[in-house]
Amino acid sequence: MSDENKKIFIPAPLYKRLKKRVTDTEFETVSKYVTYILEEVLASLEEDEQEEDISTEDEEKVKERLRALGYLD
Repeated sequence: MSDENKKIFIPAPLYKRLKKRVTDTEFETVSKYVTYILEEVLASLEEDEQEEDISTEDEEKVKERLRALGYLD
């Protein structure tokens, strides 16, 4: 079975809440709506992780410049 065909089970009360929300959207199914939500959440998490990496990189560059100028040992 490929990853695309795997199933994820969610509690019935959560499914009912999602199904209610789908009626007010352009999504045709709960599955498509859940896929969209998960993609958005993952993209946000990945963006946050990338920003943290960039910040660490930038911090090191600043420290190197301050060392070169004699402000840090």
